Amino acid sequence: MAKKRAESWVVTDAFWERVEPLLPKRKPDSSKVYQRKPGAGRPPKPARQVFEAIVYVLRTGCQWKALPQERFGSASAIHKRFLEWEEAGFFETLWKAGLAEYDDLEGIAWRWQSIDGAMMKAPLAQATVGPNPTDRGKKNGSKRHLLVDGRGVPLSIVVTGANRHDVSQLEAVLKAIVVKRPPPLQRRSKHLCADAGYTGAPALVIIEQHGYIPHVKGRGQEAAELQCDPNKRARRWVVEVAHSWFNRFRKLLVRYEKLERSFLALNHLAAAIIAFRKVPLTVNIIYG
Repeated sequence: MAKKRAESWVVTDAFWERVEPLLPKRKPDSSKVYQRKPGAGRPPKPARQVFEAIVYVLRTGCQWKALPQERFGSASAIHKRFLEWEEAGFFETLWKAGLAEYDDLEGIAWRWQSIDGAMMKAPLAQATVGPNPTDRGKKNGSKRHLLVDGRGVPLSIVVTGANRHDVSQLEAVLKAIVVKRPPPLQRRSKHLCADAGYTGAPALVIIEQHGYIPHVKGRGQEAAELQCDPNKRARRWVVEVAHSWFNRFRKLLVRYEKLERSFLALNHLAAAIIAFRKVPLTVNIIYG
């Protein structure tokens, strides 16, 4: 009989072992005057329960207030801890830890990287939002700019309004890589694949300044090259697949987060999960 798999929002023991050491320690607020002695009053929620609630929201796309109370308790307390962890940089730290383990056991595929942006609706956003150019500017939207390695693992994430062109964020995305890239032995070992949206002399200069060999091609050019040489496969599609992985986290499919920091933190958590999934282990760290 096949072993039953856990739901995609369940935090497995193997995953929690990697998360728990990175959690920030709670500190008393120096601006408050506490009436009770330390340790008195209602104890805080267990960190694992809070983390699993955040993963539940990310995976299912439900509202924070719609969290099952019988399982997670107060939704406002969960969201408060989420913002505390975001302010402490926990979610980006978890992403870096996932990349470090992936690099140790599999190796980050630095040679062929790809970059692209993807838009999503953002009806409630108050920052990093702009008119969606694909909807005649009638509705607000945001855009996630993503740089991935050769297997689609996220290396850099930048969030802007939907009206910001991909090429305008090229420099920011390449500077925002969260792990150090080892210097290549040869220049040819660093390639950057992008679509026609990154065409232009200024973009090529930026790509080359960061040590890449640029491969900026439109779909028509890629199709023509494939007809001439069937063995010459396109590599830019890897970043498009990575965006589809992010969209499987339903909280990111449509941006309902008002604050940029909240939306970016959820993207960092999704990137961490994607990185951990690529770690070659006999035990699945997280499902879904």
